[in-house]
Amino acid sequence: MAPNNNTTTARNRLLSLCIPSAAFLLQLLACAVVAWCIWHGALTGTPAAAPASPLAAPAAAPRAIRPASTPAATPASRPPALAVADPIAAAAALGLSSIDVIVSRNDTLDAIFRRLKLSLADLASLRGLPGVRASLDSLRPGESLHLTHREGELFGLERRLNDTQTLKVSRDGGALKADVLQNPVETRMRTLRGVIDSSLFEAIEAAGGHDQTAVTLADIFGWDIDFVLDVRPGDAFVVTYPEIWREGSYIKDGAIEAAEFVNQGRTFRAVRYTDPEGGTHYYTPEGKSMQKAFLRAPVEFTRVSSKFNSARLHPILNTIRAHQGVDYAAPIGTPVHAAGDGRILFAGVAGGYGNMVQIEHSRSITTVYGHLSRFAPGTHVGAHVTQGTVIAYVGMTGLATGPHLHYEYRVNGVFKNPQTVVLPGAAPIDARWRADFLEHAAPLLTSLDPPLGAYIVSR
Repeated sequence: MAPNNNTTTARNRLLSLCIPSAAFLLQLLACAVVAWCIWHGALTGTPAAAPASPLAAPAAAPRAIRPASTPAATPASRPPALAVADPIAAAAALGLSSIDVIVSRNDTLDAIFRRLKLSLADLASLRGLPGVRASLDSLRPGESLHLTHREGELFGLERRLNDTQTLKVSRDGGALKADVLQNPVETRMRTLRGVIDSSLFEAIEAAGGHDQTAVTLADIFGWDIDFVLDVRPGDAFVVTYPEIWREGSYIKDGAIEAAEFVNQGRTFRAVRYTDPEGGTHYYTPEGKSMQKAFLRAPVEFTRVSSKFNSARLHPILNTIRAHQGVDYAAPIGTPVHAAGDGRILFAGVAGGYGNMVQIEHSRSITTVYGHLSRFAPGTHVGAHVTQGTVIAYVGMTGLATGPHLHYEYRVNGVFKNPQTVVLPGAAPIDARWRADFLEHAAPLLTSLDPPLGAYIVSR
């Protein structure tokens, strides 16, 4: 008897349950492959993220794929999920705009804020912060300011105050705050040696130094050596000083700590010393002051146009007439300095001297400055001046054929040659600090000595 339709349908359903489909077999094969890979370390399983809840912490950003050779960060060393290493990315995430401003001549912070359409209310708040106003009112042409803002609202400002400090302004909640950050600098002591071929500046440069060091070196020995007239080829120098570096970049030379100059066979040495009261001066190795009571030349001149001469033919009067001073040629308007501490005896017109200043330094010594174009403010009879004070400016008034300073040095009314007269020295180091000075000076003076190799080669 043939099976009925119900029996056939039931049999087909049973067969379909017992025989797996092709899709099922493929899924089963794929699972087997994945299980094998996990077992042999080819894949790393990652737990599924738990469903987010309103109270859950924000999820960490996806981690970048790292090479297999890089060990995974431990929980203790892994940074917090919300930390942002890149400040630019952080600013961008807050929708901030960054601006670098180069300060122009006569620029002010108010003008900069108005030009950039930044909030003047924020500027007022900024200037009201303790100690900030003085740091922002003295902008220097050419310096850079870094500002961040969002639609005109100030969020940050950075200004380098000097080589070691940076002012940083930031927004903390709804208010601005300011901090002065210390910029770490590195000091590298350096000893420079050289021999002069044509000029001190060229010799310093050839030895790897900078003009700043040459100027300071000339200032230290300027009372004993005329660096315009006395320097000769073959003169030598040694100078020890610190170089200031920041983040691997050279910034500037520090103050010279010790120096030696050999001029026409004469050796001069100097050491810098700061006493316990804060006074800083240069002294000889024995403790005598390098500074003299008088400047050798009271003006920065280009040349000596006429020397001290007891029988000179006067260029205007055309007669033999003693030239009892030194004429220093210089452009009109060049500052003239007081050669030493003293009191002004005369300031006015004096015959062939033209505009003239006379200073009394002691009961025995006076100095005279002639052919001046004009007097400096404060130059009047009875005024007290200190060494280096600007008292007037170079001119060609009176009997003068060109712009120059006529300078005289008188001792008890007797004219002396300003270029050769022995100048009285300043006070030596205080006896109370002599032992400390000698201890401080010893290693610095050693740095000026020739290297040991030089002695070996000379033998």
